[in-house]
Amino acid sequence: MDARARAARIRLVAFDIDGVMTDGGLHYTNDGGELKTFNVQDGLGLKLMQQAGCELAIVTGRNSGVVAARAADLGIAHVFQGVTDKRLTVAALRERLGLGWDECAFMGDDLIDLAVMSRCGLAIAPANARPIVKERAHLCTAAAAGHGAVREACEFILAAQDRLAAVFAPYLS
Repeated sequence: MDARARAARIRLVAFDIDGVMTDGGLHYTNDGGELKTFNVQDGLGLKLMQQAGCELAIVTGRNSGVVAARAADLGIAHVFQGVTDKRLTVAALRERLGLGWDECAFMGDDLIDLAVMSRCGLAIAPANARPIVKERAHLCTAAAAGHGAVREACEFILAAQDRLAAVFAPYLS
């Protein structure tokens, strides 16, 4: 089955943070605070997904107040930090939402993401993901992580579901 057919079924998209929603860089302040840079176009892509009725989740191995703030800013209700087994976390969420694995997508970039990506109906990797991850993804974006990869994935899914024109319409009138 091709990526477009897989994307047409998606009702939940879960994302890693570092190396997916960010460029993967970790920036620390002198007092030990953490800084992350998020792409505003990715953020609008996520909002468009929500407008189309898609559930969104963040599933990350690290703990960060910055991630909690970004999730709150975007209205993402399903946020899981400090996760050691992303597959189990997404499994529990999809069961709670009454979804099958074929209705779930995961966007990841490194080894820790492979177990969940292999179960999901749509596995997505940004352009700069590790080669082993890209080899196993159904969709690899042309854009790099932190530079529009999330937006590209969102628009791909919305297009596959024939919802892209509808979510764009309010901005074009």
